[in-house]
Amino acid sequence: MTTATTPANPLLAPSDLPYGLPRFTEISPAQYEQALIAGMAAQRDEIEAIAADPAEPTFDNTLVAMERTGRSLDRAARAFYLVSSADGGPEMEAVDERVAPLLAAHSDAIYLDRRLFARVDTLHRRRDELGLDAIETHLLDRYHTRFVRAGANLDDAGAARLTELNADLAGLYTEFGNTVRAATKGATVDIHDVADLDGMSANAIETARANAEDRDAPYAISLMHPTAQPTLAMLSRRDIRERIHRASVDRASDGGEHDTRDLIRRIVTARAERAALLGYPHHAAYQISDNTAGSAEAVLEMLERLAPAAVANARQEAADLQAEMGEGTLAPWDWSFYSERVQRSRYGIDEAEIRPYLELDRVLIDGVFYAATRLYGITFTERTDLPGYHEDVRAFEVFEADGSPLGLFLADYYTRPTKSGGAWMTSLATPNDIDGTRPVVTNNLNVTKPPAGQPTLLTLDEVRTMFHEFGHALHGLFGAARWPIFSGTASKRDFVEFPSQVNEVWMLEPEVLSHYAKHVETGAPLPSEVVDRLNESSAFNEGYKTTEYLAAALLDLAWHTLAADQAPTDVLAFETDALERNGVALDLVPPRYRSAYFTHAFAGDGYSAGYYVYIWSEILDADTVAWFRENGGLTRDNGDRYRYELLGRCGSADPLAVYRAFRGGEPDVAHLLARRRLATAS
Repeated sequence: MTTATTPANPLLAPSDLPYGLPRFTEISPAQYEQALIAGMAAQRDEIEAIAADPAEPTFDNTLVAMERTGRSLDRAARAFYLVSSADGGPEMEAVDERVAPLLAAHSDAIYLDRRLFARVDTLHRRRDELGLDAIETHLLDRYHTRFVRAGANLDDAGAARLTELNADLAGLYTEFGNTVRAATKGATVDIHDVADLDGMSANAIETARANAEDRDAPYAISLMHPTAQPTLAMLSRRDIRERIHRASVDRASDGGEHDTRDLIRRIVTARAERAALLGYPHHAAYQISDNTAGSAEAVLEMLERLAPAAVANARQEAADLQAEMGEGTLAPWDWSFYSERVQRSRYGIDEAEIRPYLELDRVLIDGVFYAATRLYGITFTERTDLPGYHEDVRAFEVFEADGSPLGLFLADYYTRPTKSGGAWMTSLATPNDIDGTRPVVTNNLNVTKPPAGQPTLLTLDEVRTMFHEFGHALHGLFGAARWPIFSGTASKRDFVEFPSQVNEVWMLEPEVLSHYAKHVETGAPLPSEVVDRLNESSAFNEGYKTTEYLAAALLDLAWHTLAADQAPTDVLAFETDALERNGVALDLVPPRYRSAYFTHAFAGDGYSAGYYVYIWSEILDADTVAWFRENGGLTRDNGDRYRYELLGRCGSADPLAVYRAFRGGEPDVAHLLARRRLATAS
C-alpha cells in the first residue's frame, strides 16, 4: 500500500502511542481513505474464511470469529469519522463522499452473505442446546437480529435492491451533512456598525470581529446548529435579532446552492422503500422496533401525552414575556431577549453576571472531573505530550481509584469552521477482551473561543452540555465487555442518552457547584443567594424548551412514518402541517431543528426516527436521580453501584432488564413530569 516516495500510513498498523492513540498529525486525508479501503479488504478476507469454513458452525468458529474481524477497519473508521466531524474540510468531505457508499456496500456484503447467515441461523435455532451463558446467548441473539434486520431473509432481487438503496442513502447522508455545514457557515450575519451589537459583552464583540476575518464587514455573527441562537439573548437591537433569527430558520431552504429540500425527499423515499422491503410499514417502525420503546406507536403516545402540557406552559411563558415587552407584539426573535429580562427580574438571575464564575478550565477540572472523582474515585492527569487532531484538543489520562490506568479522555471544546455543529461524544477505542484495549473517548462542544489572552467564560447551557457529554464519556470509559459489539456505549439508541442526562444533575449539586463556580479574577465563590435563585429558577422557560424539543421529535417521526410514495413535493408545507397536526405549531416556538438542517434526522441512520430518545431516556434519568437523592447523593457507594450494576452491564444484556434489577422495579415517570412541569399531562 506504499511506495518509495509515499510515507508509511500510520493507520495501517496499531499506533505505538499510549492507548493506541492515532498519530493524527501524520495522517493525510488520502491516508484515511487508504486505511479504510485496506480495512474493508482485510475484513472481507476474514469473513470469507468464516463463511467458507467446512466445519459445522459453533459459537467460537462463527460468532467469536466474527467479533475478531474488522479490527483494522474499526480503528481507521473511528479515527476518520472523529476528525471529519471535528476538523474536516473539503478534502475530508470528499473522502467521506467516496467511501460512504463503499462502507455501506461492505456491510451489505457481510450481512447478506447467505453462507454466513446460515451458520448464525443454525446456531440460533439450536441455542438451547449449546450450553451458552446469558451473555453468550445475548451475543447470538444480537447477531441473528442484525442479520435479519439487514435483509438476510430477502430473495436475490430484494437483496440487490436493498444494496442499491443502502449505497444511495450513504451518499445522501454525507451530502446532507456537508450541505448543512456549508449552509450554516454561509448564513453568517454580517454587521457593519458596532452600535448594532449593543448588549453584547466586550469579549463577544471581539469574537464577532474575529468571525469577520476575510469578510466584507468588520463584524460577523456565526450561527450555531440549533434554531435558537445564543446571541438573541444579548442584542438590544430588535432588527438585528430578527436578521439572525431569519438567517437561522431559513438556512438550507432558501433555494440557494445549499438547499437540502430535494435531499430530504430522496432520503425519506429511499428509507421508506427500504423499510417496506424488510417488512415494515415505514422507517420509524423499522428503527424503533429494535429500541427499548418497541414501536413507533408507543413513542407517539408518549409524545402526544406530553405535548399539551408543554404547549400550555409555553403559552403562559409567552404571556409573561409579552407583559415584559410592553409595546409591540412578541416575535420568535424576541423570546430569548425578554426571557433573560423576566428571569432577571423574577429570580435575580443575570447570565452576564454569572458567566465570570463559569471559566472553562474550572468547570472541567473542578466541576466535571471533581464530580466523577467523588462518585467513582477516578482521577485525571493532563497529557500535553499526546498529540490531538487539532491544537485545541487536550488529552487527559484517566486512572482508577487504586492508581491503575483506566483510559484516555480527549476534550475539544472550541468551535471552528471545520467542525460540525452541536456537541457529541465518540470512542476511538472501546474496552473489550478481543482487542485487549483500554477506552479512548472524546467530547466535542462548540464554545466560542475568546480573543487571545482572555478566559473562556461559559453560559449555563454550555456548562450543562459539558456535564452531559461527559456522561457519555463515562459510559464509554466504564463500558467494558467481553466482545466489541457490547463494549463502550454500545446499547440501544433510546437508552444511550440516559447516562449523559444523569450526569447533568451534578452541575448544580451544592458540593460540586461550590467547587468550580468561582470568579475568574477574584476566586470568590458564586454567592449563596445566587445559587438559591438558580435552583429556584430551574424550571424557568421549561415550556419553551420542552415544546421546541417535542416539535423536533414529532417532526422527525412525521417524516419517517411516510410510505415510499408519500414523500411531499413541498418540504416546508409538510413541516407546517405536521406541527399543526401534532399540536405543537407555535409561531413563537419553532422546532429546535427545522427539517432543512435537521442532521439528527437526515445525516445518518443513527438518530433518524429517534430524536425522541432524549425524553424517553429522561424517564430513566429522572428516576435514577431520585434514587441517588434517596440514597445520599454524591457518594462512592452510590457511584460504584451505578457504575458496576448499570453502566458496565447495559451493553451485554437488555438495558431495561438491567435497569429494573438496579432500581428494583419499573422507572417512575412522575419524576420526569415534575422536572419538566408536565405533571398535568399524566
